[in-house]
Amino acid sequence: MAEKWRLLLTGDMDAASNMALDEAVLRLNKGKDIGTVRFYSWKPKAISIGYFQGIREETDIEKCSASGVDVVRRITGGGAVYHDDELTYSIIVDEKHPKISDNILDSYDFLCNGIVLGLKRLGISSEFKPINDIISGGKKISGNAQTRRLGNVLQHGTILRTVDVRTMFDLLLVPDEKIRDKMISAVEERVTSIAQELSQEIEHDMIQKAMIEGFSEALGVELVLQKITSEEKELMEKIRREKYGTDTWNFKR
Repeated sequence: MAEKWRLLLTGDMDAASNMALDEAVLRLNKGKDIGTVRFYSWKPKAISIGYFQGIREETDIEKCSASGVDVVRRITGGGAVYHDDELTYSIIVDEKHPKISDNILDSYDFLCNGIVLGLKRLGISSEFKPINDIISGGKKISGNAQTRRLGNVLQHGTILRTVDVRTMFDLLLVPDEKIRDKMISAVEERVTSIAQELSQEIEHDMIQKAMIEGFSEALGVELVLQKITSEEKELMEKIRREKYGTDTWNFKR
């Protein structure tokens, strides 16, 4: 009988709430022997920056504000990510779980295989590309980030339904406006989406279903749909209020 892990489908949330819930589940997972897989999306649209980045150096704050786009700092590393038409996942599991390798690269490969198998169900061939990307036809279709804290692994990442490179570059700071078009063209050549690979747009729910099945197969677990607990909700709201919803955290670098 397959091991059972929790499945959370939390839908649209604002950026601060999304990051706060990931951290709340991470904090409360201490000592638990089952993992949690969550799927979510962003409303309003958002930019998340890596832990070591500076918001003012990466984003056009005024344009983001005028456009109603959230900006938030993650606890994971990596670069700035524009969250628009995508499905985002997170996995929280004890780092000593027998399925999780001590080797970071191996753990990325293992966890990201859920995306590869999910895309396969949609008719898209893809593969893991170290350190933390999924590529299809040589182009990036998913980016992922991981941190290990409080004895747990948190990995989250994006699966692009469509991609709007021009809007992304309008909100991110480009060192030299003269090379903006060249940068846009370069990204368009190396980034793809589910819609581009299938030459059609498919429903968000269909992508989510494929990813649930893909992660279940990759992890070798049965994903059991649950709701966030009252303890998680309370802690999420506290973390959002005291951390991700504050300038102190978001502008700390």
